[in-house]
Amino acid sequence: MEITSAAIKALRDQTGISVMQCKKALEEAGGDMEKALIILKQKRKEAAEKKSDRILGAGAVGVYTHNTGEVAAMVLLASETDFVSKNEEFVALAREIAMHVAAQDPKYVSREQVNEEAITKAKEVFKEDIKDKPADMQEKILEGKLNAYFKEQILMEQPFIKNPEVTIGEMVNGAVQKFGEKVSIVDFKRLSVK
Repeated sequence: MEITSAAIKALRDQTGISVMQCKKALEEAGGDMEKALIILKQKRKEAAEKKSDRILGAGAVGVYTHNTGEVAAMVLLASETDFVSKNEEFVALAREIAMHVAAQDPKYVSREQVNEEAITKAKEVFKEDIKDKPADMQEKILEGKLNAYFKEQILMEQPFIKNPEVTIGEMVNGAVQKFGEKVSIVDFKRLSVK
């Protein structure tokens, strides 16, 4: 199947990814736009993993204040170079993530930040919930409950409020693919009157 420039442009407009990557994805998908999106999503994660050991030397602070003035959030989104951190789309991504933080109030950036004390306390509560379950299933049920509980509190695992089909982590990985540099959420703060 012939890959038209209109199809490549449509995919690029939808993803913001380079023309060449969009063309390759469409070729691999045989011209199927949905399959090409899935292929690009897979490549997004691979690109992020390849760049994970690079040093972050620049960034942007995204700030969001709700229209009521009662909730605000700041996010430090880091990149390798000033060239990327000053990019309009990068700055907009930092602000979008700050808006998400203001709305969802996460506690941690990533799963690695969850401390043992928090895990132990959650286990104590959930063990009480599962004590009547079959003994051979309790560990698996406990693990599922812990994953669900912490997923709601971890920024990188939360579904983005404007598009629940994409997690914040996938958005960051998409930025890695788009800008060709390591991009990472370094820190965030949320302030609220209530």
